[in-house]
Amino acid sequence: MGKGFFISKTVAAICVVAAIGAAATIIALSVVYDQEKSKNLDAPVTTAEPGTTTQPTTPSTPKQPWQLYRLPDSLSPVSYNVTLRPQLKPNNDGLYIFSGHSTVVFTCVKETDLILIHSNKLNFTMFEGHHAVLRGVDGASAPSLKTSWLEVPTQYLVIQLSSPLQAGSTYELFTEFVGELADDLGGFYRSEYEDDGVKKVVATTQMQPTDARKAFPCFDEPAMKAVFHVTLIHPHETVALSNSMNYEPVNITTSDGMDLIQTSFEPTEIMSTYLLAFIVCDFGYSESQKLKQLVWARRKAIEEGQGAYALEKTGPILSFFEKYYNISYPLQKSDQIALPDFSAGAMENWGLITYRETALLYNPTVSSNGDKERVATIISHELAHMWFGNLVTTRWWNDLWLNEGFATYVSYLGANYAEPNWNMKELIVLNEIFDVLAVDALTSSHPLSSKEEDIMKPEDINALFDTITYNKGAAVLRMLSSFITEDVFSKGLHTYLEEFKYKNTVYQDLWKHLQMAVDETGIWLPHSVEAIMNRWILQMGFPVVTIDTKTGNVIQKHFLLDSDSGVNRPSDFNYEWFVPITWIKNGAAEDQFWLLDKEATNSNMTLGADDWLVANIDMNGFYRVNYDSENWERLLAKLGTQHKDIPMINRAQIIDDAFNLARAKMIDTTLALRTTEFLKEEVEYIPWQTAIRNLDYFYLMFDRSEVYGPMQAYINNQVEPLFKYFETLTDHWTKIPDNHTDQYNQVIAISWACKTGVPGCKELTTTWFKEWMQNPDNNRISANLRSTVYCNAIAEGGVVEWDFAWSMYKNATIASEANKLLRALSCTKEPWLLNRYLEYCLDPEMIRKQDASATIVYIASNPVGQSLAWDFIRAKWDLIFNDYSGGFSFGRLIDGVTRRFSSEFEYKQLLQFKEDNTDQLGSAAASLEQALERTKTNMDWVVLNKQPVLDWFTSQIPPKDY
Repeated sequence: MGKGFFISKTVAAICVVAAIGAAATIIALSVVYDQEKSKNLDAPVTTAEPGTTTQPTTPSTPKQPWQLYRLPDSLSPVSYNVTLRPQLKPNNDGLYIFSGHSTVVFTCVKETDLILIHSNKLNFTMFEGHHAVLRGVDGASAPSLKTSWLEVPTQYLVIQLSSPLQAGSTYELFTEFVGELADDLGGFYRSEYEDDGVKKVVATTQMQPTDARKAFPCFDEPAMKAVFHVTLIHPHETVALSNSMNYEPVNITTSDGMDLIQTSFEPTEIMSTYLLAFIVCDFGYSESQKLKQLVWARRKAIEEGQGAYALEKTGPILSFFEKYYNISYPLQKSDQIALPDFSAGAMENWGLITYRETALLYNPTVSSNGDKERVATIISHELAHMWFGNLVTTRWWNDLWLNEGFATYVSYLGANYAEPNWNMKELIVLNEIFDVLAVDALTSSHPLSSKEEDIMKPEDINALFDTITYNKGAAVLRMLSSFITEDVFSKGLHTYLEEFKYKNTVYQDLWKHLQMAVDETGIWLPHSVEAIMNRWILQMGFPVVTIDTKTGNVIQKHFLLDSDSGVNRPSDFNYEWFVPITWIKNGAAEDQFWLLDKEATNSNMTLGADDWLVANIDMNGFYRVNYDSENWERLLAKLGTQHKDIPMINRAQIIDDAFNLARAKMIDTTLALRTTEFLKEEVEYIPWQTAIRNLDYFYLMFDRSEVYGPMQAYINNQVEPLFKYFETLTDHWTKIPDNHTDQYNQVIAISWACKTGVPGCKELTTTWFKEWMQNPDNNRISANLRSTVYCNAIAEGGVVEWDFAWSMYKNATIASEANKLLRALSCTKEPWLLNRYLEYCLDPEMIRKQDASATIVYIASNPVGQSLAWDFIRAKWDLIFNDYSGGFSFGRLIDGVTRRFSSEFEYKQLLQFKEDNTDQLGSAAASLEQALERTKTNMDWVVLNKQPVLDWFTSQIPPKDY
């Protein structure tokens, strides 16, 4: 499919000249880049090397094509030939830069005298006063260039021609450029690490969503698929990687006398720019004999076997997806690489997947079972994309939810296949669905699918990488797979992928193929797949289904945490859904019931005095459930006497629904609290973790009030039996539980026993930590328990414990261990230590940029650190926004720092922050609106519930216990 590549003799000659002149160009541009580095990272410059003509940015008139953020449909790329030379050492001005040249072959679809191609932060060599050279291909005659300039706001190289390009003709555009190999984690960037005290530099990429244009000029939209021919020029002792298999590297000598290696790669498959990757490093690798599966990482990490688990599970997960899609793996190789600096968890570059070290590397002596699960699920997520997202790609970013939501859902299927004893199909409810139900219950939420015209700017696109996109996308696709069955879902995926391979789609294309599979297998649905699913993706939110077991009446209503808030976003469906209701009566499964209107009656749901009912079995549906008071009482009675009669997932669901219904003022908060009474008899992880998450909200609201003491006493009483259960199960903490989720629950037992003062817990954790301090080279603390032990010991200690942990963090060679320490350091109760830690967050020598945002949120989660973190980001916002744009999730930062807000004063501070930073919120804008709404909801909730909550907790525990 278009694997051939044509380059004219004239442009080939230009390429040779460009390569010879690369060193001179780099030196000449050093001054330019020294100036550029001090500017806003989000503001590209319009410069060329000294001695050439620089075209100023042309004053724009309204609605000129170059002022629009979407490319016109007049040109279509066929292939790129990109050659890049990254400098892994700074030049005389202390700058890391890369030089390169690129030829893009494109077809003219509609006659035009304008070429728009994306470019951001690149400095171009000028050819006869222009930024590029245009040639015709296959006999086509290329018009001369009239003028060219860089349109900074929309990130275009604009070329106006003296006469039009002809529809149906093919052309090629050559450019030569220099860019900064910055540490901003976007485009072509550098990552650094130390090896035996020696600083090493990696040149690597992160193109998604709109940063391929920072590496070379390109038509940087997902529908502009093309074939890529990549060549990298790099030092000896390094290796070059890209999406495709490489040809035999050759030695070359540059004009400046440098002896280097030139590695060229086979042409890629037809793919989008955001999936392109290229890396220069000195890493080692582990290799599988099957296919061409390699795991790359720092040499020490490979020598220590940290890539072994990833390699072991990659093969089975790939095999699972080949069967699931019924399509062979589309490529010849599967490289996966762990990078010291990486902004996301991982990136599905086709054939060269990039990861944070914590997402790919695993050391069984240091990494926890949670680290292991993270590796398995993220690998599964990225490998799922090799077909769904890469082979077939959505046309525009407004359907990002389909790409990421799907991969999130099936990542649990792939991980479940690779680790069948982990119950991953259950853990998706806890890890993904409960969280997003809380976010999607805000009026500031948004639909899964937006209109294309509403998602234009890069900041609009970046804002879509949120909990709604990933988690809700996964939840509604899981619901769909459930009611049409997983086999039918898989069949529909197969025909969808077959029809659209190497092409682009919209979400309706998937609905069409799933409908074909439904029709073929005779599955009954009350409406078409599209009619059912459009209500879940085209309007925000979800329903609460209220079942009256006295009458069988079933009602749906848009669920909002703040029931008094108004919804300003209109819906064509009036916020009603077609709801698949699965349910059990007295433990026995009943026929699925479709709620197709706002209200309906199901006589089978009318119960006798001794009957009980639970709806939404295993949380397969994306909705909450409320009941009449009698059924709630019967469920509480059942939990208190025979809790195992209710399925485990639904025990967690009852807790989560009750607490959220109480926040929405639909039931009493004391009823929600009563759903935790049975936990004294519960030993399963998912119900416990669900309760802890919901009770954590009470801590956020009340840990600075008189409610705190009685609340601590109650939870102490509930968790002490769990602590003793695991003390026995582990033979006094000397063994690791066999079950995957038991290992998680052991952590809960110790964490909350220490938090609430269960006798013996703090002594246990501080003793383990002191033993480690006395013998730093021999850490005998169980890997699973390290996070909670470190946190509790640092909280109980002072500067000595903190400094020890900081030293261990700085010297950690295993990323997952460093991450545990990074988080635990935020647990100190000393304000001055937390303030010092906050300052470290914006010093890349102390804390990597990729970790800065998360660390600030960790500090904010500490009651002592919350106000400190909020003051810090307000004072440093200019620096954070401008210097950390590549490594920060601004939305998650705002969300994490403001979770505890519940006062009028804090609400006004948020409003002031919004006013002060209106022009530089970027992807944080939506999260700021959610924070404002959540703060208002918290304020109302505290006023309404503080006294009854205090009274309830007090009634549960004798006064002497707190």
